[in-house]
Amino acid sequence: MDPVDSQGTTAAPAKKTCRASLLESGEDFEVLDDGDIDDDPPPLEDAGGGEGQGRKEPENEKADPEEASQEWLDVLGNEQLKKKVLVAGKGQDSRPTKGQNVTICLKTFLKDETLVEEHSDLMFTLGDGDVIQALDLAVLLMEMGEKALIQTAATYAYGGCGSREPPVPPNAELTLEIELKKVCDAPDLELLPPQEKIALADGKREKGNVHYQRGDFAFAINSYSIAQQITESSSKVDISPKEENELIDVKVKCLNNMAAAQLKLDHYDAAFKSCVAALSHQPDNIKALFRMGKVLALQGEYGEAIQTLRKALKLEPSNKTIHAELSKLVKKHSEQRGAEQAMYKKMLGNPASSGPHKHWTKASWGLSWKWLFGATAVAIGGVALSVVLAARN
Repeated sequence: MDPVDSQGTTAAPAKKTCRASLLESGEDFEVLDDGDIDDDPPPLEDAGGGEGQGRKEPENEKADPEEASQEWLDVLGNEQLKKKVLVAGKGQDSRPTKGQNVTICLKTFLKDETLVEEHSDLMFTLGDGDVIQALDLAVLLMEMGEKALIQTAATYAYGGCGSREPPVPPNAELTLEIELKKVCDAPDLELLPPQEKIALADGKREKGNVHYQRGDFAFAINSYSIAQQITESSSKVDISPKEENELIDVKVKCLNNMAAAQLKLDHYDAAFKSCVAALSHQPDNIKALFRMGKVLALQGEYGEAIQTLRKALKLEPSNKTIHAELSKLVKKHSEQRGAEQAMYKKMLGNPASSGPHKHWTKASWGLSWKWLFGATAVAIGGVALSVVLAARN
């Protein structure tokens, strides 16, 4: 779980090493759908046990509220995300909704009950992918003031990569102890001071990077899209040219990273559009040009891809990544042209390979040369005779 600042934005997470990326990390060039949540959980089974136990019904009815708080709710119906109420909240009307900012008290335990994380005031925007999916899904079902236990499989936590901060091993099941302390609406982007808007957008981008490095590319695209929307939001407060440029820089980084995630999902048209959008703001952006070249190459447009990469290489001649990609594409393009020429010859036929036509052509050239030689001899003889006659006269 990543800490957040007072504005509800998450701090930049520690780098994950599970997957190499080409993200806007500033360090190395070589580098979502939420399921429908039922706001009203299904009713618990009748604890009375049916007919024949009538004498126990009054006692069971008295115990129902307490027992209900100790029952596990299978949130998704797949036994991988369960919720148990420890202390009831203020009613279903006090539940938060997607897009609101929530503040929770959180303790995270491994399966062996090792405490790996603790926050007394963790703030995040519900449904934005700022936290692990288990939290996003479970807190939607919590009431104000409620305390609950959440048991989650790695699928809805840190997955096969695990996490460095908090220290969670790969494929780890977790138990989360949560108290919902505060719910409020997200800030109005139009009224948000420029520097806070920049920080908010950049925080969402960093969250996207975390998802990307875990291999959750759809969630990464979602985070990048949210960050992009923040940078594009209108503002009712004064913004300086410098702050405007900073917002554009964050937007271009989001578009570049979005293109990288879209490439991982083979969404070539979407990745191409992301590159075009980035280049519309910064025509000489090396990473946008590089990714556009890769998209074109994957679509088989080797000629255009080579031109795009050559432009990127001209801007940064020492970039080894571009050199390697360009060399690979030039070779592929040459092979493609050779294959096309062979195909055309096969389609149109090769005159040199046909038997009768070959003999006819050879015979025709033989006759032509013989005729030409004879004509030349006659001409030379005529000239010589003229010279002799002239000498005699």
